This record gives sequence, structure tokens and C-alpha cells, in this order.
Amino acid sequence: MSRLIDISIPLENDLISDPPQLAPRITYFEHHGSVDSMLQYFPGATRDDLPDGAAWAFERVQLNTHNGTHLDAPYHFHPTMNHGERAITIDEVPLDWCFQRGVKLDFRHLPDGHVVSAAEVEAELTRIGHPLAPLDIVVVNTAAGERLGQPDYVDAGCGMGYEATMYLLERGVRLTGTDAWSWDAPFTHTVEKFQRTGDASLIWEGHKAGRDIGYCHLEKLGNLKALPSKGFRIACFPVKIKGASAGWTRAVAILD
Repeated sequence: MSRLIDISIPLENDLISDPPQLAPRITYFEHHGSVDSMLQYFPGATRDDLPDGAAWAFERVQLNTHNGTHLDAPYHFHPTMNHGERAITIDEVPLDWCFQRGVKLDFRHLPDGHVVSAAEVEAELTRIGHPLAPLDIVVVNTAAGERLGQPDYVDAGCGMGYEATMYLLERGVRLTGTDAWSWDAPFTHTVEKFQRTGDASLIWEGHKAGRDIGYCHLEKLGNLKALPSKGFRIACFPVKIKGASAGWTRAVAILD
């Protein structure tokens, strides 16, 4: 039998998973507080007509498409991909990208703000004995994974730079993921390097690799420490939002 491992994080009001200005907002309506909303559909009915005086529970959610565990489409990164083609939006992402063999790179030992190189990716693949194949889903376990909900989560973990991202894409990978807030290194670290060097190519360099080869990545994954390095599949079909830059997903690892 297959074993399923949830590698998504929840959407919560009080869980620190985004900068405050981007945080989700969820309003909960419980069974006894929502009676009026139900009775308006049934003229003449009263609270006493409902079993235990209870109506329905529901929630009103204010989100952006990058809250929680989500899949970024190439359109998020740049207007074009593949050296000039129109970048596809989340509703156009090929479904076969989203259900493939998975591989985990363990970079938890790397310091916050470190930009992973192609050599480090290659060394980790050699260590775990995994030759990449086209459409493999490559997820990165960083130091941020254990700090979800803590004040420094957004600034935690290493990031995947242009070089490391292109190493994967040139070998046929089209979907990647991280348990950090961003595929790239945390912005606080990139800002410091940019101000010190004046090198604008450092800005969002991993994302911008999509200009050259279109790809998707998962951000804010959870529980990657529970995964082996290989020997599993990942399912991460995104919510189909017309023309959008991302879609939420309940990402799941499937161990045979």
C-alpha cells in the first residue's frame, strides 16, 4: 500500500508564514451564529425549525495566491519564458508536471541567506545517489522548515540562485519546491548583498531563470524532514485560477 505524507502548511490567522501585510485573513462563522444566513433561503422557517438550532458553518477567507503552500506559474516570474514565449499562467500549467517522481535535497545545514550553487546541487544528488530524469520534482529542505510560525521564518533558510536553478532546468526538471518563504534567498540577505555590490543580477535570480526555461515551483512546503531523499512521488495540482500567477495546492508525497 502507498503511504501519504502531507507536505503542505495550513492557512491560519496567527501562523507567521508571510510578512504581516501579506498575511491571510480568515473569518469563521459557526453553526449557531450563522442561523440568519440560512433562514434567508427558507422563508417562514425559524431557528426552532433547525435541529439543535444549528445552521451551517462556513468561513470567509481573504488571501492572495501566494499565501500558504502554493504553486508559482512562469507568469509570476516574468512576462515571457523560454527566451521570448508568452509565460503560461497557473491554469495553463501542464498537469503532468504536477504528479511525478520526487527527490529531496537536504540543505538544512546551509546558513540563512546562502545562495545554493550548481556544484552544491550536483554534490547532493551524488550523495543520495539520484540521477536526475526529466520532469522529476525536486524539493529543497532548508533551515526554514523548522521555523514556520516563528518571527524569523520569512528571513530563514537558504535560497536557490540562477545557477542552481538552471542546473535543474537544463536536465528536464520543470517543477521544484522549497519549505522556505521563497525559492530565492530571503530578501533581507539579498538586499544587503545588492547594496554592498551594486549587482542587480542578484535580485530574484532563481525566479528569473524562468525567462530562459519556463518552470514552476512550490513555496512554503511543510514537513519535508519526514521525506526520504528519494523513492516517492509528489502530487501538487494547483487550484485553477484563470490568468493567475499562482494557485494554492495541497501538496502530498506518496511513498510506495
